[in-house]
Amino acid sequence: MPRKWFFATVATAAVAGVLAIPSTAPVAAAEEKKDRKKAVETAIKNGLEFLKKEQKQDGHWEAQGGQYPTTMTAVAGMCFLMEGSTLKEGKYKEQVEKAVGWFLAANRQQPNGMIGDVRNPTESTRYMYGQGFGTMFLACAYGEEDDKDQRDKLEKLLKKAVEFICKAQTSKKHKKPEGKEVEIGGWGYVSAADGGNFDEGSVTITALQALRAAKNAGIPVPKENIDKAVNYLEACTTPDGGVIYSYAGGGVAAKGQGRPPITAAAICCGFSAGQYKSELPKRWIKYCKDNIPVGKGRQSHDEYQTYYFAQAVYALGDDKYGEMFPNDPKDGWLTWSKYKDAAFQQILDGQDKTSGGWTGGYIGPVFATSVNLTVLQLEKGILPIYQK
Repeated sequence: MPRKWFFATVATAAVAGVLAIPSTAPVAAAEEKKDRKKAVETAIKNGLEFLKKEQKQDGHWEAQGGQYPTTMTAVAGMCFLMEGSTLKEGKYKEQVEKAVGWFLAANRQQPNGMIGDVRNPTESTRYMYGQGFGTMFLACAYGEEDDKDQRDKLEKLLKKAVEFICKAQTSKKHKKPEGKEVEIGGWGYVSAADGGNFDEGSVTITALQALRAAKNAGIPVPKENIDKAVNYLEACTTPDGGVIYSYAGGGVAAKGQGRPPITAAAICCGFSAGQYKSELPKRWIKYCKDNIPVGKGRQSHDEYQTYYFAQAVYALGDDKYGEMFPNDPKDGWLTWSKYKDAAFQQILDGQDKTSGGWTGGYIGPVFATSVNLTVLQLEKGILPIYQK
């Protein structure tokens, strides 16, 4: 029953001296909520089984045509960690073990800490994505490893991986509007040395989340690298709150040049640094609220955008937006409950009921399935990297 009809009914009944409130509405709402929860649980179960079947014998996953194995193994592996399985227990313990073992294989170990495989043509020019996602996955798995030998191997790999990320960061000088010059540093598809100091927003976010996950696991992360990255994102923020594609690609964060997917990803990094009340994440949130339609069908880069925007809105919960913007009317707040109502049904409808995976998308079913499973499992709150 629409709200205005409800109040009209109450008013009419009050005038007549009889208050007759329908008793079926709360029951129906409760049943609907219960049904959706069950549907989500079923979708997660089927999606995980799809990824289980897609895992290769040596433990890795890949996109269509054998593309991006490092990134695909990391994002798929994260889904099993989010389910609650670890290296030592859980329904999908074997899948986690095989994925971690693939990263630790002797033929993949590199003295400089690079995780990606430049022998793969699809990674040779984009290895920093795999470096970021791979480091995040291994850091999240590391916390649950209790075998000393295996733990030592993971710790050694993670320390080298973090060192590689930090050395790969670009370095530039940026003058703020008030005249102060600061050092900024992002990341590009390859290291700064290999890429001529080129930087790009989406890889910068990937690297930052990796460093956060490593820090959560107790791996040392230099503060100066984080500070340079935060300065980078600020330098790339337009007057209307969007984050541009690349500082190196122009260096001028002009109004209208912001990219919603990258801006959504930036929110996650701002929140991970505890910046709930500072001005920068507020500008990003307002921009995304105005520029990212939810539950409206396919959009450009929507898997990447969904992956990060869902994390950002989940961190907001149902109250944090109001705390950040106390003067905004409540019916206009960006909340997790509203996001779920708008997005979850579309995610459920998009699942292939035969395979259990999500077969649409621009990269392939492993990535699409991993993104949707990540979103559907956020409320489990198991991994620190995704917690509020």
